[in-house]
Amino acid sequence: MAGNLIGREFTITTFGESHGKVVGVLIDGCPAGLGLSETDFEEELKERIPDNPKIVSARIEKDVPQILSGVFNGYTTGAPLVIIVENREVQSGDYEVIKNLPRPSHSDYPARIRYGGFNDYRGSGRFSGRMTVALIIAGVVAKKLLAHYDIEVLAYTQAIGLIKSDKEVSLFECRKNRNATTTRCLDVACAEKMEAAIVAAKESGDSLGGVIECVTFNMPAGIGEPLFDTLDGDLAKALFSIPAVKGVEFGRGFRVAELRGTENNDAFCIQEGRVVTVTKNAGGILGGLSNGMPIVIRVAIKPTPSIVKEQQTVNLLTYENTQISIKGRHDPCIVPKAVPAVEAAVAITLVDHLMRSGNISKILKRP
Repeated sequence: MAGNLIGREFTITTFGESHGKVVGVLIDGCPAGLGLSETDFEEELKERIPDNPKIVSARIEKDVPQILSGVFNGYTTGAPLVIIVENREVQSGDYEVIKNLPRPSHSDYPARIRYGGFNDYRGSGRFSGRMTVALIIAGVVAKKLLAHYDIEVLAYTQAIGLIKSDKEVSLFECRKNRNATTTRCLDVACAEKMEAAIVAAKESGDSLGGVIECVTFNMPAGIGEPLFDTLDGDLAKALFSIPAVKGVEFGRGFRVAELRGTENNDAFCIQEGRVVTVTKNAGGILGGLSNGMPIVIRVAIKPTPSIVKEQQTVNLLTYENTQISIKGRHDPCIVPKAVPAVEAAVAITLVDHLMRSGNISKILKRP
């Protein structure tokens, strides 16, 4: 395959480009009997773009999902689901003037080499953050399936630039507050500082990155396929499909390298009749398998590479050094928009592994 498909039992294939007619997804393996309509996607797609023009791109699509197949009388049929969203708010002319000037930290140059210059360079084409719309659509289906088994995936902004929230979170707090601030930070005071930092970066012609934390609650133990299809390995693979992701860690991540075994080991105990761990350093995964504790993942998002400040690049026609200042509509910080995409990537992977293990039926009972 050409890299457009992920999953074994619950597979998704995305299609479209940023400035093409549509972006969409084909979902194969969705069980029959899942209640599904176009309205199920509307809230999630609306929440993709924070309601704050100071911290987001001026390109605000009114995404209207269309289900083309796989649903009959309000329920999935077991046939492939095809869902699309039209691209309407495009300004392709912004990219004509820089099509031979690869933008620093963008995919422009390697994509031109890989596809011989035939790739759609407008808005980064397939490499655009716009493609996360297809991922989010598939994530809605995955999260509805997980809800049948009381499994919940919730992500939020933990850091933007040097501003970080260390607040301990609960399932209740995640549900209540994850969309309460436009930066998607659960800590309101910290969120205000993050917003101010984004605005300041934008005003100076620059951008910021950050960290998204994602927690999965009520995941059963023993899910994963070691050695080469580990749960954490597949989660990382799905998360790296999101443009701008540069790092993924589980539990204490890279910090475990600084600890002794006595500090890092998660001791087991019995709590309310079930096996749990006293600490959560492993992030809910051991040996590539879920251990029944919350799965905690952090994702590093790079600063938006399209910035107004002048940067050095090359002219691919003349092979001369030159400067580039990127005009057009770009987010000064991608992090808030990436939060639902992180949730989606995690939910899709969990459904696939739960189906592989037989924990999700291929036919759902009517409610």
